[in-house]
Amino acid sequence: MSDPLQSGLQKRPRRRLAFIFDMDGVLVDSNPAHRKAWEAFNRRYGLETTEGMIQFMYGKRNDEIVRGFFGDGLPAGEVEARGAAKERLYRETIAGKVEGMIPPGVRGFLEARRDAPMAVASNAEPENVAFILKETGLGKYFRVVVDGHQVERPKPFPDVYRRAAELLGVAPGHCIVFEDSYSGVEAARAAGMRVVGIRTTHRRLPGADVEIDDFLSEELEAWLEAQGRGE
Repeated sequence: MSDPLQSGLQKRPRRRLAFIFDMDGVLVDSNPAHRKAWEAFNRRYGLETTEGMIQFMYGKRNDEIVRGFFGDGLPAGEVEARGAAKERLYRETIAGKVEGMIPPGVRGFLEARRDAPMAVASNAEPENVAFILKETGLGKYFRVVVDGHQVERPKPFPDVYRRAAELLGVAPGHCIVFEDSYSGVEAARAAGMRVVGIRTTHRRLPGADVEIDDFLSEELEAWLEAQGRGE
């Protein structure tokens, strides 16, 4: 005689999960290049970049970084101009090298889930997002792309993740976010989503549901399988 509980578990429909990816530090291990670009850019203004400044940079939108580095007294137009100039320098620095910045397993992971709803949700400048997705060829996998200028409040506020879920047509509770920064994890949790922490930028990501070194992780696959079953 069959176990009714076991039969019920077997008949339970699988959850339709959506996957939302931060870009810098997740789809591309770009933070070392951003660091070098900021160091070179800041020297134009006689500013030496400290380790504390680099730590401040991670996970933030450009306007916040510029004001953090150069002070709140800069006019809005100058903040925008300096941020844009630094990002041009960054793109020039990595041109032709982006393929080598993709973390292990990213392409295979995306290809295996190409029929699932997937999005990019990043604080990054729109020009950087477009550049990375084009240079890597990863753009084909994403139905939705939300950058830091499409929402009023950047991470750690949840706006960018809520917007991505809305555009995908998936409830926040069915979204899995991939993040490498403290502010990104905070934003995803505030949006009501579960979080996979990628250890490219920090060795520990408090608040993440699971932490992995890269997308080849067997632990990740087992955890995602459990999420699909609603466990």
